Amino acid sequence: MASTPRRCDATPAWQSLRQAFEAHGSSFDVRAALRDDPSRVERFTLDAGGVHADLSKNLVDAQVEDLLLQLARDCGLEAQRDAMFAGEKVNATEGRSVLHVLLRAPRGAKGPAAELAQVHGTLDAMLAYADSVRNDAAITDVVNIGIGGSDLGPQMATIALDEFAVPGKRFHFVSNIDGHELAAVLRHLEPQNTLFLVASKTFTTLETMTNARSARQWFTANGGKDVARHFAALTTNVAAAKEFGIDRTFGFWDWVGGRYSMWSAIGLPIAIAIGADRFRDLLAGAHAMDEHFRMAPLERNLPVRLALLDIWYRDFHRFTSRSVAPYHSALRRLPAYLQQLEMESNGKRVDRDGREVPYGTSPVVWGEPGTNGQHAYFQMLHQGTDVIPVEFIAVRKAAHTLEGHHDQLLANVLAQAQALMQGKQDPGGHKHFPGNRPSTMLLLDRLDPRTFGALVAMYEHRVFTAGAIWGINSFDQWGVELGKVLAKDLAPRLATGDVAGLDASTAALVQHLRHR
Repeated sequence: MASTPRRCDATPAWQSLRQAFEAHGSSFDVRAALRDDPSRVERFTLDAGGVHADLSKNLVDAQVEDLLLQLARDCGLEAQRDAMFAGEKVNATEGRSVLHVLLRAPRGAKGPAAELAQVHGTLDAMLAYADSVRNDAAITDVVNIGIGGSDLGPQMATIALDEFAVPGKRFHFVSNIDGHELAAVLRHLEPQNTLFLVASKTFTTLETMTNARSARQWFTANGGKDVARHFAALTTNVAAAKEFGIDRTFGFWDWVGGRYSMWSAIGLPIAIAIGADRFRDLLAGAHAMDEHFRMAPLERNLPVRLALLDIWYRDFHRFTSRSVAPYHSALRRLPAYLQQLEMESNGKRVDRDGREVPYGTSPVVWGEPGTNGQHAYFQMLHQGTDVIPVEFIAVRKAAHTLEGHHDQLLANVLAQAQALMQGKQDPGGHKHFPGNRPSTMLLLDRLDPRTFGALVAMYEHRVFTAGAIWGINSFDQWGVELGKVLAKDLAPRLATGDVAGLDASTAALVQHLRHR
């Protein structure tokens, strides 16, 4: 990037947005807007990469939308986007490029040629191995051991694309250092039928390596004979993997952040589940969204428009959370994945220059699949004291043939969005719904590798856009480090009872936990 963009709150557009919100934004009524503006639905409907988005039920009008688009331009969004695609070191605090988009680019695509050649060399090798595992009838269980992006992305995708999974194999994901999780998985396995995938870029991640060592111990203690055949590593530390007993490794690069890594070798469990051709379809869907984000004008750019809504709600309405409600059982792990993608990326309190920002950044992202959520937390969405924007995700065509289910599911998702907007009048009564509560509807024609890849890439670019406008680095995660350092100090204290130098509360808890 040629120059550091202006911080968003110093731009003319930000000041105009503040004035617009104070003038009428806080009293905007989406019901009246839909009634009075025949062009509203068309203006606030977009299609990209197989994702159909209806934004018309949000608390924004044409004037505010234009000001938000001007804010993006004032903050140099397009230059920052182009810098990321060009391989510039936009992750400045770690001195790294951010090129996960290269992982799904086809051969011959525009971009750094050497890196693209490495990507496709690794991809070809990984997919060939994935197909060999798919064809190996002796392997009935695949256990992925990772944490964070090495767990959430592959787990989410493998569940989402279960319709396309190879029959005769079960997929398990272990991330928690709590041994109950690993023990519960191992209880149902036989060593000779199990493949373990150890996913850690450095092969030093505490949680992952603790679980990997325990898995190896279980394997050998229960008659496992060939660690090299039954373990593979997704890592760049080939020497450490070999010392562990693993010969088969698939690497990736420092320009692949953990929460953006499911497209890399970290996606091996996905590739085993759905096969090489469908994994390439997954990449193709993501690439289609990459091209849309890179080329579409801002006013018709879906990730941009979604991110601008996020900024409008977070910094002007002061809404502090967003609920994601996927109305498809296979997308049940999407909210958990988005929690890391968004909150680890944009949960920052300083800008790129280390200055504290005076505005809100990432909202809290949370959710559950519909219709389960309707019988749990939707009460708060409809009648609670906080306004919480909701993101509905639905799929037009079902993958099953059970009569009546899908129409009921779609009727429910449409009804919930309608009810949040319309409300119900019973002033002063228990049945009063205030209405005018915002929601976004994202629709896929069907859930398949291509549309799913586009959906996930859309969220990635949305997070980048918001971070670029806020002026923060969306690609580091220093906030996860302090707890790790302190845990290394506390682990031996639980064995020795040494509490010297600890605060009174932590010291008392250490002593209490030792008596177990």
